[in-house]
Amino acid sequence: MLENPRSPRVRAVAKLTKRSARTETGLFLLEGPQSVREALTYRPEAIVELFATPNGWERHPDIRAKAAEAEIDVEYVTEYVLNAMADTVTPQGLVAVVQQTPTSVRDIFDSAPRLVAICEEVRDPGNLGTIIRAADAAGADAVVLTGRTVDPYNPKVVRATTGSLFHLPVSVGGDLADVVTRAHAAGLRILAADVKGDDLLKARAEGVLEEPTAWLFGNEARGLEDEALALADQVLKLPIFGRAESLNLATAASVCLYESAFAQRATTAG
Repeated sequence: MLENPRSPRVRAVAKLTKRSARTETGLFLLEGPQSVREALTYRPEAIVELFATPNGWERHPDIRAKAAEAEIDVEYVTEYVLNAMADTVTPQGLVAVVQQTPTSVRDIFDSAPRLVAICEEVRDPGNLGTIIRAADAAGADAVVLTGRTVDPYNPKVVRATTGSLFHLPVSVGGDLADVVTRAHAAGLRILAADVKGDDLLKARAEGVLEEPTAWLFGNEARGLEDEALALADQVLKLPIFGRAESLNLATAASVCLYESAFAQRATTAG
């Protein structure tokens, strides 16, 4: 059992809360049973190390079974050690070190996707994590991160995805113009979500949302720059029926992705 929270091994795990360490090692940190469970289910080969307190390990027989099936050994640690490793105050008895597995932009668009989320300059970890989760829930084929979008392996992003990071391809560090070119070549229409756009309800009535689509979402404070908007085939905005000044980015992105999912599935069903 690891008992010293200041040991080099524990410090190495704790450093993964910093982007520099994640970039240098190609690893990231998972905390809590839900995230560990999803990694064991969908990407067990990416798990490098698995740590648990004896009590935390005992509480989750399904995780024990999945780890055994994947032939992944657990290393027992004390509560003090686990707390030293984790980014959260209460890691709930489980922490894992996982290999980053980003997907290339080329592979994403070579797979003939019908619904993709492109995040340009999204800076808030909670927003990005929620967009990845919403894209997963809406059945999107991938999420593509461009510009200076926050690192998807940031612990706050990982927690906000609640495991969706392991469910669909995520591409990192792309150039927006190149991504749009590849999306067009794959037959996708680029729809930019921005308050300066046309009414989404009108586009829905015209059948625009039924087409294979890449939604483009911008920065929380500034939205999309004019250069980014110029790359889109159409710019759309969500109507505000109440007195709210605007919608949170992640909420707006969720609505847009689901509108496309509804429209595409209605066409397929028909």
